[in-house]
Amino acid sequence: MIDKTEVEMLESRVEKISLMLEKAKIGDYVTMMTKPKAMLLNNFIAGLARGFGMAIGFTILGAVVLYMLRQAVLLNIPIIGNFITEIVKIVQENM
Repeated sequence: MIDKTEVEMLESRVEKISLMLEKAKIGDYVTMMTKPKAMLLNNFIAGLARGFGMAIGFTILGAVVLYMLRQAVLLNIPIIGNFITEIVKIVQENM
């Protein structure tokens, strides 16, 4: 026969397991897997956010690089200045 202490130990273990499952959000995962439309919508929105973030990041990075190149030309640094002038000449010839 099972005594009270064993039952209490089992209850505490079950409670710990249920808390661990809640922390792991297993219920949310199961709900999401049973509703494929919701999963597709979540993934679509996440993809849009990533794409938008990359576009904004690339724009800012490109602007910083162009600003730095412009400053390098204005400072008339010999190596970089000549390199950039050659690039400008090639671009103007191809236009």
